Amino acid sequence: MELGSVKHFLKGKTILVTGATGFLGKIFVEKILRVQPDVKKLYLLLRASNPCSATERMHNEIFGKDLFKVLREKLDGDFGSFISDKVVAVAGDVSSENMGIRDVNLRKAMLEETDIVLHSAACTKFDERLDTAMLTNTIGASNVVNFAKNCTKVEVLLHVSTAYVCGETEGLILEEPFQMGKTLKGFSKLDIEFEKKLVEKKLSELQTQYLKEEMITSMMKNFGLERAKEYGWPNTYVFTKAMGEMLVGHMKENLHVIILRPTIVTSTYKEPFSGWVEGARTIDSFAIAYGKRNLTCFPGNIKEVVDVIPADMVVNAIIVAMVANANQCYDNIYHVGSSVRNPLRYFNLCDYGYKYFTEKPWKDKDGKPIKVGTVSVLDMAGFQRYMFINFLLPLKVLKLLNTIFCQYFQKMYLEFNKKILIVMRLTDLYKPYLFFRGVFDDKNMERLRIAARQGGTEDDFFYFDPKMIDWEDYFTNIHFPGTVKYLFK
Repeated sequence: MELGSVKHFLKGKTILVTGATGFLGKIFVEKILRVQPDVKKLYLLLRASNPCSATERMHNEIFGKDLFKVLREKLDGDFGSFISDKVVAVAGDVSSENMGIRDVNLRKAMLEETDIVLHSAACTKFDERLDTAMLTNTIGASNVVNFAKNCTKVEVLLHVSTAYVCGETEGLILEEPFQMGKTLKGFSKLDIEFEKKLVEKKLSELQTQYLKEEMITSMMKNFGLERAKEYGWPNTYVFTKAMGEMLVGHMKENLHVIILRPTIVTSTYKEPFSGWVEGARTIDSFAIAYGKRNLTCFPGNIKEVVDVIPADMVVNAIIVAMVANANQCYDNIYHVGSSVRNPLRYFNLCDYGYKYFTEKPWKDKDGKPIKVGTVSVLDMAGFQRYMFINFLLPLKVLKLLNTIFCQYFQKMYLEFNKKILIVMRLTDLYKPYLFFRGVFDDKNMERLRIAARQGGTEDDFFYFDPKMIDWEDYFTNIHFPGTVKYLFK
């Protein structure tokens, strides 16, 4: 593995990006344009019906974000012309053949010009409808591979997956590929084509019953969970991402492919500035609930490791992995996380949250500071007892009183019920991760870090070693302030 200047490698390159409106996608686009303005072109595939809609999405959902303020200040009045010169918004959809690109001339130019493909488009909701998740995470992956194989000078395809395709595996989880059809239950075999047809059949059956769309959505979500658990995956998201990985490995032929598996991605560590975050991710959902005093306990093992990694480190790893693996005859899988090199535990996270929200409490709608307490972390049986005694039983009493006194306590009842529903939903969604007992091996990623150091890579720009992070400083001075600024409402 040989590495030199990343900036030099990127100069004059044309990069095709899917998922550019997503959290990592935006940070990748900003990073490339800021550190190597001599990149030739970025093609951003955006879900849109026409070029005008794609361009509008690009400006509203990407370049209109606070994330680009550093680049905007750097370029001053030239920002708009620079974007127009370097970036092309492409109307399409990864779930369609040819990625949904209808403009024949544009598609031809992309196939001739593209040097690098970054596939980061994903449906990341844990409880998404199975048909929706499969279209993006599974079928979308195969469509991107097919498109990349037809690019005449493509050097590498980097497919962003998730470390949690391992399901609830315990112990040291290796950077190994998924074999086609392999499941997390050794006795079962996964037939992706059968699953596609099964989803189509289920959806067709529901639609012929003339059900309301809300009912169809609910039933397709439940169906997704059923199919995922049938093969050992805890939710629809990781199930469909695992199938996507299988298709990428099976279909790539001579295409140079990298699969990158981040763990829980958090706010930016340093660049373009500290603390930028978008969309409430796993731990952010708990931080929001805790800061608003909607969370006093949650189930889990307080001594277990929670694997988090800042988003800018993930993007740096993506870029360096592209450079290292371009035109190589081997494929690599990389875990991007912290659980082996710089482990963070749940009790650390609880302490940091208490410290931050005690010193800088969130204020309610009346401007009064919300006083938080310590959080109890309980095993599942203890959590269920806690919820019944402290919440469900009082809720039943309150409901009875509300009925007796002609809805006099209606507002109080609805607010109390809402808090309980928030906690129960978070618990149900994240239970597999709160009790997760695995750590992610990162030998391949460490080899990449060593190669970067030895090869003269600009490590001040492309840092991705979690050992450099002081977790207490990061959470109390960077992540929680960023969460409050960008996610609290």
